[in-house]
Amino acid sequence: MVTAGDFRNGVTFEMDGGVYSIIEFQHVKPGKGAAFVRTKIRNVISGAVTERTFNPSDKFPTAFIERKDMQYLYSDGDLYYFMDTESYEQIPINKSELSDNFKFVKENMECKVLSYKGNVFGVEPPNFVELEITKTEPGVKGDTATNTLKPATVETGAEIRVPLFINEGEMVRIDTRTGEYMERA
Repeated sequence: MVTAGDFRNGVTFEMDGGVYSIIEFQHVKPGKGAAFVRTKIRNVISGAVTERTFNPSDKFPTAFIERKDMQYLYSDGDLYYFMDTESYEQIPINKSELSDNFKFVKENMECKVLSYKGNVFGVEPPNFVELEITKTEPGVKGDTATNTLKPATVETGAEIRVPLFINEGEMVRIDTRTGEYMERA
């Protein structure tokens, strides 16, 4: 059991038949009246974010989210196959369970598969990936006065914005959380 007074970022708990994770919290002690906890919570299954206030003495059962390292093997239609690196068991995961930043993952990359009570609800790609630029326009000489970016397509098919000096065939490092170019690899 976890009380609302013990809420911290990343704590997961069960409430009203759903599983929630704390994104932000703030303990508020007004000059008049009882203290309360103002939170921003995310439903870990659906991804919906809501703001809610709790009494610090409210108690909720703790939810244990299992994060397992698995290797992405291949996709077949709407199914994406992952392999447990310890037992070599393969599991298919539906495309709807994957986040938007999965577009930066290529075959044989390690990902964290998130499950609650045996039901997979999400996949976390690595925070940083190195991918090859497959298509981009050449930079024009003299356009370097400002930090100008141009569109580029990486080997997984995802589009990113890169500096003008990056050319086709180069390896770049990408932050999958923001989808931004970090540096040359």
